[in-house]
Amino acid sequence: MPVVETGRVIIVGAGLGALYAALHLAPHPVVMISPEALGQGASSAWAQGGIAAAMAAGDSPAAHAADTVRAGAGTVDAEVAASVTAEARAHILELTALGTPFDRDAQGGYVLSREAAHGLARVVRVRGDQAGREIMAALIAEVARTPSVQVLEGVMAEGLQVQAGRVTGVAVAAADGGGAPVMLRGAAVLLAGGGSGGLYALTTNPPRIRGQVIGMAARAGAVIADAEFVQFHPTAIDVGEDPAPLATEALRGEGATLINRDGVRFMQAVHRDAELAPRDIVARAIFAETQAGRRPMLDTRAAIGAEIVDRFPAVVAACQRGGIDPVTQPIPVAAAAHYHMGGIAVSSTGRSSLAGLWACGEASATGLHGANRLASNGLLEALVYGRRVAQDIAQDRFGQRSGDAVAPLVVLPLVRGGRRPDPDLIAQLRQLMTEHVGVVRDAAGLKTALRRIAVLEAQALGDANVLNMTATATLIAAAALLREESRGAHCRSDFPVANPALARPSRLTLAEALALRQTISEALE
Repeated sequence: MPVVETGRVIIVGAGLGALYAALHLAPHPVVMISPEALGQGASSAWAQGGIAAAMAAGDSPAAHAADTVRAGAGTVDAEVAASVTAEARAHILELTALGTPFDRDAQGGYVLSREAAHGLARVVRVRGDQAGREIMAALIAEVARTPSVQVLEGVMAEGLQVQAGRVTGVAVAAADGGGAPVMLRGAAVLLAGGGSGGLYALTTNPPRIRGQVIGMAARAGAVIADAEFVQFHPTAIDVGEDPAPLATEALRGEGATLINRDGVRFMQAVHRDAELAPRDIVARAIFAETQAGRRPMLDTRAAIGAEIVDRFPAVVAACQRGGIDPVTQPIPVAAAAHYHMGGIAVSSTGRSSLAGLWACGEASATGLHGANRLASNGLLEALVYGRRVAQDIAQDRFGQRSGDAVAPLVVLPLVRGGRRPDPDLIAQLRQLMTEHVGVVRDAAGLKTALRRIAVLEAQALGDANVLNMTATATLIAAAALLREESRGAHCRSDFPVANPALARPSRLTLAEALALRQTISEALE
């Protein structure tokens, strides 16, 4: 494999955490790996709700942290929650200074929305449902002005090189199904390439976000935490699109209600907070209505009416593509894989269990989200840890050096074209994850999933992209099988009650998950 020595920090991913880290590493040289054109295909750009931060006079970081711990169903690291929420305001102000056009009132204050499980309105937003796109636009513009950052577009990371226990490089190839990979070596490696929602047939995640980054780290030997905790968003717009467009939680914060095809508002009988109950509870209620054939829908007509057109343009556009007029009709919804609370286990500064490897954003597991992420804490975590990893990498790898903003540009000898991952194989993987490792799970289904993942993996014929996906799928299913209880987003129909003895994060290596998968496969033969 050709080797390219970069002398740069290699960042895999191009979402919010990746961009923010690159900016905070300046003037130290960075090279970013992005499968798409910068700003396209990143989960961050698709985020609608905004960023949770205690910006109101009657709010506080402590109250925000308390809501975070409460939503996390007993497994949130309280110290992490306290430290992250304490930093939130500073990041909002920094993004504002970079040009993010947050919604403001006549007095110049931030317009705040209330979302599920928050004690009060604290979600800072942009044009109702445009937060992710506008924040990314501001950061991309700043990256373009930063000479120390080089972006390699159309390039896909496939694996990590580990030498003497330290990550020293990243194997990359053309994202269009390129030929032989090239090994990039650098001063450090930061994985910030998103979660795993695209491993499911019904998801709100961009098409390329299918657990590859988590799988890469796991295949290199990194410890993975909380893999079983996959959050399903209750209000994906059910109009047959893949990925499914999202009806932001802010709509329910504005008073929209959930009804079924008979017009019954079913959440009132499920939880005292009704539509604003924690996401896992709402998602399971939506799933139950779907399974019962009662077609759940989000009704914005009375609460928002015609104002939805101007206030939530992304939602309206998605509805119109599906032939729905949200001003006059309720919006059909379904529970879809949305966010992975689990990921690469990291320290308070974003260090993984492997020397030379850091992670941030949805690819990581920091302890902030626990078993059930509090709404709009995802972008906040990406910001906080994006800056933390940048500071830690700079100190660890560059020390007192000021950086080299004019490092030579990286030139990749990539061969374009070649074999792409089998789309039918990936479709089978996504379907079995939805069927057996979805909103509601049981031992029989999880064992079936593990056995079938092994079969699909063998059919991949060594394709690194697929092997990264099956590694993450295996970890999710194995961790879900091992957690014999229901907690937060993890629901076991055969273990429907939370076990207090299990109120702790899970830790799993791929080797351990594969051993469990092998045992199950042999037992079912």
